[in-house]
Amino acid sequence: MTPSGFQSTVTITHISTATAIINIDGIKILTDPYFSPAGTLADLSHIDGVLLSHENHDNNLDILDYRILNGRHVLIIKDSAKNLAPRPDIRGLDSWESVILVLENKEFTVTRILYRYIPGQEYTGFAIILESFGVSSDGLLNTIWFSGDTVYFNKLKDIRNHWYITAAILNLGYVHAPGKILQITQPDSSSTDGPIQITMDSKEGACIFHELGADILELKVVMEAKGLCNKMCWLAPGVFKRIF
Repeated sequence: MTPSGFQSTVTITHISTATAIINIDGIKILTDPYFSPAGTLADLSHIDGVLLSHENHDNNLDILDYRILNGRHVLIIKDSAKNLAPRPDIRGLDSWESVILVLENKEFTVTRILYRYIPGQEYTGFAIILESFGVSSDGLLNTIWFSGDTVYFNKLKDIRNHWYITAAILNLGYVHAPGKILQITQPDSSSTDGPIQITMDSKEGACIFHELGADILELKVVMEAKGLCNKMCWLAPGVFKRIF
């Protein structure tokens, strides 16, 4: 069901891992480009902007997909923006910083959302707002949220104080990394031998869904046990799905 006051058309095409094309009124925003195995760069239609949660993992931005960033508006954290220089249209954001992104004469407000991943490393998620999204019944701006890779933590609930989440695109999978990886990448961090959780599982995804009161939840995992079937959209790689 389309949220109250929402006057845009939104489709989402899942490609692979955290890669999706968010089509808002014909304007296409790409998340974390990775085009193997579901599609190739030759199959990619015009892209207006890119939201990049981080650039140092091949399954979020592989070597071949760096060319997608050329000549396009790209939002990422500040440190990563330096690593992707000299591309002039890449903008690095601080946590909770908002910027205006003009795409096809429409002004999108995009905010970088804090999150947690591998300790000592910084990545991000994004909130997307357009005037035609309208305002919810409780006076909050209707918003689309792309989580990026994150674990669940209490401060994610603060998102509900800022916006009304009409669609949540969550990276789930309950991924863990060996503790030794942390010791190698972050020598000054606390030593740990056990695995480190770096993405949410389905239970945590359902939890944040309820806490934010989201209208639509994009998942790849089975969530019937949480009673969310009537609010889920199942995404097949490479096939667009209309959300609103």
